[in-house]
Amino acid sequence: MLRLKIIRFKQKNEKPQLAVVLEDEKVYPLQDGSFQMVMEKAAEENMTCSEYVMETIRGVAPIDQQLSQLALLAPLIPEETWAAGVTYLKSKEARNREAKIEKDSYYDKVYDAKRPEIFLKSTARRIVGPDEPVGIRTDSNWQIPEPELALVIREDGEIVGYTIGNDMSSRDIEGENPLYLPQAKMWKNSCSIGPAILLADTVTDPYDLNIECRIKRDGQWVFKGSANTSMLKRRYEELVDFLLHDNDIVSGTTLLTGTCIVPDDSFTLEEGDEIEIEIDQIGILRNPVKMANHIE
Repeated sequence: MLRLKIIRFKQKNEKPQLAVVLEDEKVYPLQDGSFQMVMEKAAEENMTCSEYVMETIRGVAPIDQQLSQLALLAPLIPEETWAAGVTYLKSKEARNREAKIEKDSYYDKVYDAKRPEIFLKSTARRIVGPDEPVGIRTDSNWQIPEPELALVIREDGEIVGYTIGNDMSSRDIEGENPLYLPQAKMWKNSCSIGPAILLADTVTDPYDLNIECRIKRDGQWVFKGSANTSMLKRRYEELVDFLLHDNDIVSGTTLLTGTCIVPDDSFTLEEGDEIEIEIDQIGILRNPVKMANHIE
């Protein structure tokens, strides 16, 4: 199975360019202006996205630059980004600690419930891509990244790709009161995605992807953690079904699937930190950390 990744990068004229990366790391430009257009045209031709892309680049030469030489952008700008919570056991345990509840909490209940936790994480203007700063709140003293596999969804609910999502979170705000969840999850530059979209029909097993998170401070690694999507309690299709229940979405909507990597309770992000999230076959999403009020 030929693995295909979709990227966007900044050209010399500053105009974004959509492209596909093959397994040999060669980069082929696409004429479509966005991944949403790829999904739309593939559907019109009754093709999968990978079939459409391979047909599109037939006879097209790769660009001269290597993938590592490109200034990558977010591979798409979703109109809405949603997120699922408490989908891993470690996430449930961490939420109980931040809420200072030992057992029978709402987190225990949602972990075992039929209905998952799903919330609106971000809008288009709050999304950032690789190497852009993610923000931390000025009114929180306990903030962490949440490294997650993100689903890229068509309007009918079909999962067409996977990317990396960083669900920036304020643990003290959420722990104080669950009704504060929107403030603990959404603010300026509170979500990053990238560096590529791994096309779903070119993935052998999306439930066997290694996830790593690393945080660097003053040139030193201050946190490293890892997990695997096999540890996820719920199925991706299950999360998508609940998202779409009596709800309309547009093609290109992303759904973060939850985290199993949580730093120690004594850890909090600081301005100047650098976050790296790596997922098998997709790549590494890097973002520097800034106070939200310092981001232009």
